Amino acid sequence: MQPKREILSIPDTAKWKKSQAYHDLIEFIHILCESVVGTQLNDEDIQVSENVQKLLNMINTLSRWVDEIPPVQQPQRFGNTAFRTWLGKVKENSKDLVSQVVQNESQAEELSFYLNDSFGNETRIDYGTGHEMSFAFFLLGLYKIGAFNKHDNKSIVLKLFNEYLNLARKLQVTYKMEPAGSHGVWSLDDFQFLPFIFGSAQLIGNQKIEPSKFVEENFIELHKDSNLFFSCLKFIISIKKGPFAEHSNQLWNISMVASWNKINSGLIKMYTAEVLDKFPVAQHILFGDLIKINQK
Repeated sequence: MQPKREILSIPDTAKWKKSQAYHDLIEFIHILCESVVGTQLNDEDIQVSENVQKLLNMINTLSRWVDEIPPVQQPQRFGNTAFRTWLGKVKENSKDLVSQVVQNESQAEELSFYLNDSFGNETRIDYGTGHEMSFAFFLLGLYKIGAFNKHDNKSIVLKLFNEYLNLARKLQVTYKMEPAGSHGVWSLDDFQFLPFIFGSAQLIGNQKIEPSKFVEENFIELHKDSNLFFSCLKFIISIKKGPFAEHSNQLWNISMVASWNKINSGLIKMYTAEVLDKFPVAQHILFGDLIKINQK
């Protein structure tokens, strides 16, 4: 079926929080976190299955289209309208792209809607945690239909989600996308949340990298290629100037937490309360046969 919106008013969020999709997503995040504890992005022993590789190739194709559709000359500084051309090309081809992994035509069509919604809003030319969540639902849907198995968990995070994140950043920078909401109010930085959760999970039990150090620029530089959390920090300091405590106050406060285990569990609670449970984000979620609104 074609997924559709079901959270149309604030009272509907109660239905969402009781839904199968809500609980499946939280469980999926926990499963992925457990799979990457003690790992690095550049570990050589990460197994990449055929389907994960096909999806990596798909993201590379989408990235190449960004190069082929450069920003247009326009008067306004933010929200380059070339993004609409790029996203239009994605939507035109998404079902065929998904079909490379999903043979069932109706499932491929349903999942293509989540892929289409993973990169930003074509009207406002903005991006936020709702779009990030749509990609998480895309991955969850693939998991549900058996395109992934438990042996793929590590590569889903360290390879596939990481490449998605790189593409999202490329779109944000190339097309000067705005943070969704009021200056990224639903994100941990201006745009993202999940990579901070996955990155903190990577560091659980790590005695060498203290949380208090992650605000130091030389420390960020040292670990940006091996950890999702630090990769996000590197992107932040590359686009923002001034003291870290001023431009990223929430992250600065997190650096005071004693352990990565506490940071990870705290971030999952924060993600649930400040992203999943918020109507401005939840109202855009699409529900269908794979991502179900029915009560768990």
